Amino acid sequence: MENIVKVAVDAMGGDNAPVEIVKGAVEASNAESRVKIYLCGKEQLIREELAKYTYDPDKIEIVHCSEVIETAEPPVNAVRRKKDSSLVRAMYLVKEGECDALVTAGSTGAFLVGGQVIVGRIRGIERPPLATVIPTTRGISFLLDCGANVDAKPTAIVQFAQMGSIYAENFLGIENPTVGIVNIGAEEEKGNALVKETFPLLKEAQGINFIGSCEARDIPYGGADVVVAEAFTGNVCLKMMEGTSGALIKMIKKGLTSTFIAKIGAGLAKKALKKTLKTFDTESYGGAPLLGCNGLLVKTHGSSSSVAIRNSIFQCVKFTDLDINGKIKERLQVNENKNEADVQ
Repeated sequence: MENIVKVAVDAMGGDNAPVEIVKGAVEASNAESRVKIYLCGKEQLIREELAKYTYDPDKIEIVHCSEVIETAEPPVNAVRRKKDSSLVRAMYLVKEGECDALVTAGSTGAFLVGGQVIVGRIRGIERPPLATVIPTTRGISFLLDCGANVDAKPTAIVQFAQMGSIYAENFLGIENPTVGIVNIGAEEEKGNALVKETFPLLKEAQGINFIGSCEARDIPYGGADVVVAEAFTGNVCLKMMEGTSGALIKMIKKGLTSTFIAKIGAGLAKKALKKTLKTFDTESYGGAPLLGCNGLLVKTHGSSSSVAIRNSIFQCVKFTDLDINGKIKERLQVNENKNEADVQ
């Protein structure tokens, strides 16, 4: 009998909820035979959306929730007070083992708080990092932390590198992934106090292919397969790349329609351009996993379409099949044993 992967989906989270969320859940359910989806949210609204589609009712279950956490709400208070919100109920489904994973396009702050407070960390993990796939000229890179821990100790960043390497190798299929730390120069002596203290620890860390510093300008060119930083730096890098990409695409479109000749050229190049731009469509890669928690938690953009939701659910199935958390626990156990041996 096939193993069923159970995914809790926050149907009320995000700008396009519940319309795009339910649509993505149905698309995933119809395409993946081994998934069962628990749609958490206001039952009547969810049923109205489900009525638009054909699907197997045994593969989609509604978990009625009377509350919704809004994006602007203080995260800690929202998680504490709104126990019957769609996000909190979905978190508890993972915590209690009823679901293997969670997908939400809702409040990032509440997602991060709930991940640590409700679902909890794998034993030995200092800080779960939020990670994301970055399209590059060489393919893709994996950036972490991009939003969870604006302050992190050097030992936590080493764990980011270890978990990122496991994910990149097993989930993304990158053999012996290189690891670089975001820095302001290639030289080892450069950087702030955190980078200078972390650098030698990464050089000595087991199970990673550390290649040194990775300047922000090198990230879009695939300077390293796994790029690590604390979340302040990581998030600035991510947002800068997103803004630059959006601005360039806008300028290219404007240039291609500026004259009659340009429009002819655009028509001739349209197919190739669409293929190239598709590689920068992050929705095709799913969402950003919060690594190191007791269960997979995936955060998608607040403006996510059904495509992002569907692919995030597929991501949950693959993550579970590959037992990424099991591999993280195994790596940590090896490191703990090594540390104990060093002490003895």
